[in-house]
Amino acid sequence: MRIEGLPDLSVVIPALNAAASLPATLAALGGVPGEIILVDGGSTDGTPALALADGARVLTAPRGRGGQIAAGIAAARGPWLLLLHADTRLDPGWPAALHAAMAEPARAHYFRFALDHAAPQARRLERAVAWRCRWLGLPYGDQGLLIHRDLLAAVGGMRALPLMEDVDLVRRLGPGRLATLPVAALTSAARWQREGWWRRSARNLACLGLFYAGLPPHIIARLYRGKG
Repeated sequence: MRIEGLPDLSVVIPALNAAASLPATLAALGGVPGEIILVDGGSTDGTPALALADGARVLTAPRGRGGQIAAGIAAARGPWLLLLHADTRLDPGWPAALHAAMAEPARAHYFRFALDHAAPQARRLERAVAWRCRWLGLPYGDQGLLIHRDLLAAVGGMRALPLMEDVDLVRRLGPGRLATLPVAALTSAARWQREGWWRRSARNLACLGLFYAGLPPHIIARLYRGKG
């Protein structure tokens, strides 16, 4: 079903072994009038086949979210880009929110962060992310990002970084060119449950600090994956 009144939109999803979460992400995007592009970084769990079965275009690129997103953007046809993680599904109401946001092509828009778990730790983390976005102007990639390709080009495009590509982009945009959408992007809490709520959050914060300190992203990526 085509969503009336929504300009053509290219949704770009980087993925790696996302078969467990991808179907829900794609189902929530039902009715996208433009295209969905999944850029696979070498999955071994059937992720590309799932995306193809759902009508998405599938590309391959070397593992690394920044490079995968950049490849998807280069292949995208729409003037508007929605950058979305494979384990993040948009709440109902997102088409109307995007339609309103598209009246402001000079700003990029991100969703409200939410986790799909009832634990108190999830609510505390959501509040911390809301504070970070409001006072630091620093949304992460798991909140999605709607951006016009002209604005993206004006700030230098998506850099092919193995990690911190989302922070790199929003830093170049700056708080004045970022706005919140009144709809949640619901992200899987599986990684926090598996790694520990505070351990994962502390590791994310440490990586952010190292990035701001100037450590090269490829080294941060090795530390993040436990290979440093």
